[in-house]
Amino acid sequence: MKRMLAVTLGILTAIGGFVDIGDLVANAVVGSRFGMSLAWVVIVGVIGICVFAEMSGRIAAVSQRPVFDLVRERLGPRTGLVNLVASFAVNLLTLAAEIGGAAVAFELVTGINYLLWVPLVALMAWLVMWRVKFESMERVFGLMGLALIVFAVALWKLGPSWGELAHQVVHPPSDEGVPTYLYYAIALLGAAMTPYEVFFFSSGGVEERWTRKDLATSRANVFVGFPLGGFLSLAIAACAATVFLPVKAVPESLAQVVLPVGLGLGTIGLIVVIIGVFAATFGATLETALSAGYSLSQYFGWQWGKFVRPLEAARFHATVLVSMILATALILTTIDPVMVTEYSLVFSAAALPLTYLPVLMIANDPDYMGDKVNGRMSNTLGTFYMILLIVVSIAAIPLMLATKAGQ
Repeated sequence: MKRMLAVTLGILTAIGGFVDIGDLVANAVVGSRFGMSLAWVVIVGVIGICVFAEMSGRIAAVSQRPVFDLVRERLGPRTGLVNLVASFAVNLLTLAAEIGGAAVAFELVTGINYLLWVPLVALMAWLVMWRVKFESMERVFGLMGLALIVFAVALWKLGPSWGELAHQVVHPPSDEGVPTYLYYAIALLGAAMTPYEVFFFSSGGVEERWTRKDLATSRANVFVGFPLGGFLSLAIAACAATVFLPVKAVPESLAQVVLPVGLGLGTIGLIVVIIGVFAATFGATLETALSAGYSLSQYFGWQWGKFVRPLEAARFHATVLVSMILATALILTTIDPVMVTEYSLVFSAAALPLTYLPVLMIANDPDYMGDKVNGRMSNTLGTFYMILLIVVSIAAIPLMLATKAGQ
């Protein structure tokens, strides 16, 4: 049982990384417009995040230091600063969207406008980060997020034509242009490999005091948690392809995204999916807020983390608090949280090489890793993904402008 609970760091990271507010809507939109023809992107993204999360977890376990701490030391302050600014900006946008997403979950239950719930969600998140132990936090929200498996159950109850879904995998709809197809492919890849995931994962390993003896636990987190997130993404897209694609409707809100679950499983299904949506978005709120504190504190060499008393890591907690305030203020401007996240995914895709190249370099450095440097398979996959991410980063912004963000 203890070993099973040990994988909840990966589950929390995967739920927050793959199935946050933007991904819930993005996967539903992709399913309703392209069917399952972009399923391959999710698979590519799952393999990619597994490759680099395994490296970052191994780095944390062997060096007892998180990735961002080593980026500045290994690459120098200037390169580290570029990485910090890019990742922090994307992270702040994502945090705003996650707060909005958790507030929308309350709106679905109460009917009260989500903007009125935003300050309460932010306060709840801050109290959890301030008072709840890291281990308890990851287990509670990671396991609650498993409620999103209800999408897979609903898909089975809807009784889709499995042959049609399989046909869609290799036959995109003819009425969607190639630039729009590629735009959504990049957005999904950015969602799967969001930069804060590796920062949170490696910092979480340090919070849990991983050592070389915990390498198996680290890998279990990676190879259970992230594929699970990918599976849930595919289930959401398949539900949308089953319900929305035949009538050429596109879901534009969270209430419409969960509609297939209601159609398949009724009221009980809706209750379960709303619990899952809240856990996923609230868990992602915790991840992104803590990642803001981790990255800034590790770059400047401040004391950080929940494993020390708040007074001993005052600047870390102040960074988390200020990030929460800024993100809350942004979402209270009434800007659509879904739109914020989808733009952040594209900007995230553009910044991916800055995040993952240092991870690849450090994982190959014997000064940090000793005999635990990358093997041939890790380096082959890492090199392939670096080439892919460079291409994606070059194409992301032009495609966003050319397609008017996929419209």
